[in-house]
Amino acid sequence: MKFFIDTANLDEIREAEALGVLDGVTTNPSLMAKEGIKGKDNVFKHYKAICDIVHGDVSAEVISTDFAGMVREGEELVMIDPKIVVKVPMIKDGVKAIRYFTDHGIKTNCTLVFSAGQAILAAKAGATYVSPFLGRIDDVGGDGLALIEQIVHIYRTHGYATEVLAASIRHVPHLIKCAELGADVATCPLSVIMGLLKHPLTDSGLEKFLADAKKM
Repeated sequence: MKFFIDTANLDEIREAEALGVLDGVTTNPSLMAKEGIKGKDNVFKHYKAICDIVHGDVSAEVISTDFAGMVREGEELVMIDPKIVVKVPMIKDGVKAIRYFTDHGIKTNCTLVFSAGQAILAAKAGATYVSPFLGRIDDVGGDGLALIEQIVHIYRTHGYATEVLAASIRHVPHLIKCAELGADVATCPLSVIMGLLKHPLTDSGLEKFLADAKKM
């Protein structure tokens, strides 16, 4: 399973990249705003800075909701760097835009997916990635992990090439379960990736080893 970091913070991206396990980055307008990035030129410069750090795909989201606008924005975004993947919302014109981008050799990430039906449409349109938001489903009393499992099963049954990118991951158990269920990619905050390092027996074992080493 690939690890993507869900952030627009350059320091966090550098830290994840330095760890040696980072496969890509996902961003969205909210994450850009959190970093104080404003204006088209500055947003594009920030995407380029991200691409200069990582070696894998970088999802950059369109903000238009009509077909022509999404196509125009997407074509501008992919000019920033070959690593850019156009992030498109799961709406009717979004599906049309994904098909257009697919037919023109442009990678896409279909975002804001909350059902298996939406995931099927994204795959049929040729999306590179589909992003089910499991944490947000849990927030409203649903079962986000069950949706991940369902989409993985459907895609493998029918041979869809679209990769399941588990998004809105809130904690380490989410991440581990996504790996068990066969998600192709998980995108999450740096804190979740770093959380995989932690175990009390590792800490106590290291403390014991270091104490014994001093006796040698």
